[in-house]
Amino acid sequence: MRDQAGLRRARRIGIGAVVVLALAGMNGPWLYRFGTERYHRYKIDQPGYKAANGHWDVVEFPREYRQDTIHAVLLHTGKVLLVAGSGNNQANFDARKFDSRVWDPVRGTVRKVPTPNDLFCTGHTQLADGSILIAGGTKRYEKLEGDVTKAGGLMIVHNENPDKPVTLPAGTRFTGKANGRTFVSRDPVLVPRARKNFDRGTGKFLGTTAGLGRIYVEAQKSGARYETGTQDNYRIQGLAGADARNTYGIAQKLALDKKDFQGIRDTYEFDPVAEKYIKADPMHEARWYPTLTTLGDGRVLGVSGLDDIGQLVPGKNEIFDPGTRKWTYTPKTRQFPTYPALFLMQDGRIFYSGSNAGYGPDDVGREPGIWDVASNAFTELPGMSDASMLETSGTVLLPPAQDERFLVIGGGGVGESRLSSRKTRLIGLKARNPRFTDGPALAEGTRYPQASVLPDDTVLVSGGSKDYRGRGGSDILQARIYDPRTNAFRRVADPLVGRDYHAGSILLPDGRVMFFGSDPLYGDKAGTRPGTFEQRIEIYTPPYLYRGTRPSLSGGPRTIARGTSGTFTSRHATGIRKARLIRPSASTHVTDVDQRSIALDFHASGDKVTVTVPKNRNLVQSGWYMLFVDDGHGTPSKAQWVKVP
Repeated sequence: MRDQAGLRRARRIGIGAVVVLALAGMNGPWLYRFGTERYHRYKIDQPGYKAANGHWDVVEFPREYRQDTIHAVLLHTGKVLLVAGSGNNQANFDARKFDSRVWDPVRGTVRKVPTPNDLFCTGHTQLADGSILIAGGTKRYEKLEGDVTKAGGLMIVHNENPDKPVTLPAGTRFTGKANGRTFVSRDPVLVPRARKNFDRGTGKFLGTTAGLGRIYVEAQKSGARYETGTQDNYRIQGLAGADARNTYGIAQKLALDKKDFQGIRDTYEFDPVAEKYIKADPMHEARWYPTLTTLGDGRVLGVSGLDDIGQLVPGKNEIFDPGTRKWTYTPKTRQFPTYPALFLMQDGRIFYSGSNAGYGPDDVGREPGIWDVASNAFTELPGMSDASMLETSGTVLLPPAQDERFLVIGGGGVGESRLSSRKTRLIGLKARNPRFTDGPALAEGTRYPQASVLPDDTVLVSGGSKDYRGRGGSDILQARIYDPRTNAFRRVADPLVGRDYHAGSILLPDGRVMFFGSDPLYGDKAGTRPGTFEQRIEIYTPPYLYRGTRPSLSGGPRTIARGTSGTFTSRHATGIRKARLIRPSASTHVTDVDQRSIALDFHASGDKVTVTVPKNRNLVQSGWYMLFVDDGHGTPSKAQWVKVP
């Protein structure tokens, strides 16, 4: 550390010498820029400026602990789980170099965690016992057109036998009846038995409907001459007799086209105390870019993602039971784009804002609405402006959560579109006829905005980029605080680091906000150099922490059941004006459906504050929460961790 301090001193001395030379050489513009920057640094470090605008600080881990963080989850220990997996790095994937870190923002320590699989582009959420459910990830990286050497694609395997299913092992060969070309499967596939159909009125047997299985196949050899041009039926080698007659494949064109990412079925629980991954039963469907949403009974809904052949999961959603650690399919299917923003409502239904991370057809599952998972009924919600630019938009449940109001922020066109939206949209689901209306406009079109709910009932919105993955040097180095009461943004101190794709933010227990990640497409404005993943963390300290003394909060129970109360000690009890339970975040890809701030009834007397947790389990899901109290100036205490069973 002394050597580093010496280097910094040497650097400052060197800068001073350059200033003198600049004066001698009359290097006016450079000197102006240097002087302006130095004055800016001086200005933003002044107490008055911080009290009005907050302050940003950069945290850089020692080199051996740095990683390309894609996912971040706040643990009830106060530490943060940072997950990279392969970190959007093909070389790491090929070498099976998968990374996770646990960072303690109070002590400043960081440790490596053995990571069992490529949890790049996984889904995650908080479980009732404080464990983190992590499901899905990467089986194969995408291959762009031109990089694909073997023709391949989707093979639909048909089983017309109603008496038994068929399992085909990895390496099964499929030969086209018309084209004569042979393709090989990379994974096993289970093909269910055919379904017998009967007339409901008479009971007459009407025939069978083949059971279907999907598998990715590719040519045995490289080259364009192994591509196929049209659909064909395929014989399955190794089958004989009735199996050969009843089981066959059908594939459309198998070509050298771009191949999308493929997902995995693997599921893990991360233990925040032992700081290790524990394997659970796998999902039925492989998923890459899935959303996990916790339900009121503690189970977890898993939705969307790209499957093990690189196609959007065809609406087969499933639910994880923490008691059995097993997944079951939902009764009916409904398809969404990847990483859909799905929030549990107070009546148990699911609100879908339309925000998503991108993969999926333009015309499937893009409309905002309210989804009843049990009945599969979906009610579309009108009024969304810039409805074609909800990809890479952010959605946040505004505080307090009881109001059931949502803010949808920015977004862009589908895929690598250059279009981006300045719109914010508001909707209150408690209205008789809910409808989106426009909120205050952003300074410019914004994709990938990071948004965190603060304990004073405001929302910090920062970062993002105007173009796809920061293309053209379009990162937005601005931050604003949105106040739901006034429906207005207020610009605050500018961040120091650009954040676009693969970035996120998380509220910490001390009231600060951490920002992680960013994966720009290019490293320069002209797009001539590849981008570099941003490994630094940045911490924003909001204005409320520069206003002097913050209210204290200590003691009290570690567990408070819904509908019951807990009493805590505060030297500033008589000055407390609000109490909030804030669910810790699980953030990735502009998606954080965990965060919510719940207003608590409270009573203050002497040096005691008694808070009461609402009864609704859909409003207050079981799990760990940060309990904050605020004074009349909006200054929050440090959080007390409270478990709601």
